[in-house]
Amino acid sequence: MAKIKITQTKSGIDRPERQKRTLRALGLRKLFATVEVEATPQILGMVQAVHHLVKVEEVK
Repeated sequence: MAKIKITQTKSGIDRPERQKRTLRALGLRKLFATVEVEATPQILGMVQAVHHLVKVEEVK
């Protein structure tokens, strides 16, 4: 399975609670934090929910 690198680029402050929880579930705790995860359908769905707060790159 492919891996993706997710970096939080915008703050979760003043966002709906659901988006804050999604960032936490992805493992993003701080601004500009980066995590590397498997690109499962569940993870891709979470990324889509907060796409305006994160940057996604494919890991080669």
